[in-house]
Amino acid sequence: MKNTAEKPLGGKELVDVVVKSAQEKLAEEIVVIDISELHGTADWFIICQGDNTVHNSAIAGGIVGSTKELGTRPWREEGSEEGRWVLIDYSDVVVHIMLPELRTYYDLEELWSKGKRTDIPGASS
Repeated sequence: MKNTAEKPLGGKELVDVVVKSAQEKLAEEIVVIDISELHGTADWFIICQGDNTVHNSAIAGGIVGSTKELGTRPWREEGSEEGRWVLIDYSDVVVHIMLPELRTYYDLEELWSKGKRTDIPGASS
């Protein structure tokens, strides 16, 4: 699937590609939070989890691979080697792939509860 416009993906279009890629890698409990109305550096957060560190790294690899195919590279990526909490920053869209215990502990959904939350069916849905 090539990006026919040859310009980087952004906004909702990027969110949709990331979510689809996460679903294809069997990510669990996928949540999209629209924070565009809040003051911050990003417009969207996508939070999901895998069963273990290898799964999280595979989810991240699938997302980065899918977006690169469409001409969009992350501005920054951290945590893929360890796999406990992988952060993929596309500037306006930030992806968090976490182990369940870290996700519970940091509770990003509550931290960004003023944003518009959408729960997406994933592997456990």
